[in-house]
Amino acid sequence: MAQQAERLRRTMMFVPGNNPAMVKDAGIYGADSIMFDLEDAVSMSEKDAARYLVYEALQTVDYGDAELVVRINGLDTPYYETDIKIMVKAGVDVIRLPKVESADMMLQLEALIADAEKEFGHEVGSTNIMAAIESAEGVLNAYEIAKSSKRMIGIALSAEDYTTDMKTHRYADGQELLFARNMILHAARAAGIAAFDTVFTNMDDEEGFYRETKLIHQLGFDGKSLVNPRQIEMVNKVYQPTKQEIENAQNVVAAIAQAHAKGSGVISMNGQMVDRPVVLRAERVMRLAKAAHLVDEEGNNIEE
Repeated sequence: MAQQAERLRRTMMFVPGNNPAMVKDAGIYGADSIMFDLEDAVSMSEKDAARYLVYEALQTVDYGDAELVVRINGLDTPYYETDIKIMVKAGVDVIRLPKVESADMMLQLEALIADAEKEFGHEVGSTNIMAAIESAEGVLNAYEIAKSSKRMIGIALSAEDYTTDMKTHRYADGQELLFARNMILHAARAAGIAAFDTVFTNMDDEEGFYRETKLIHQLGFDGKSLVNPRQIEMVNKVYQPTKQEIENAQNVVAAIAQAHAKGSGVISMNGQMVDRPVVLRAERVMRLAKAAHLVDEEGNNIEE
């Protein structure tokens, strides 16, 4: 499967794989990506039951347009290979590997996925992958990890294990994560894949959640991993483009259409040439505006 680099991934919501009600209802909240968790959220005694529950849900539940991700157990566990085989059989969109520290770990995952695709008659390459970075070694190897496979759609920071590895903990200002965030973000951009920020677990600190989300939006992250459906609307609000940004993007889109109508490869606006970075930025603004229902599919403003 080709990388889905242009897909909006503002929100990736964790869903415990051993919770039938949450697994069944995960599609109603509007997350861009739903991540069923077979790892930390599931006790050892429930691993097999959770895997079966998620498999059945992927076969029978309509999750709409959401991207479907499963976080499997790590390669140092006895559940790793079975998780891969059953999730590929289920036809999941993306397999997320935790505690990634090297490109070789992703290549090993890719090989096992390819074997499973062949076994179950799926097109080889149809299952995408992503990596969770959770240690100092993983952060320093982020670029090699991000570039390891054509199946890669993104890399994510997991802050709890990372801060433990760094002999610190989470702080309100996020300074302890700044280097890791920038390494992961630059690695993702250099590889042409998405970058996801870590979860924010204190649901009582709404101000802190907004502050952190505004920071990662400013840095350039594609989106944020979430643990509560209430956070989806909050993230979308931060990522919603302003009226001025939408107007500028609409002008760029109009200039592109005018150039195409003239059969010209040169796009100009207000007498100045529009270069490719401006076009790409305008296209993303319009995707965000459509997702926020601020413009229609043709890019026209929706009256409030």
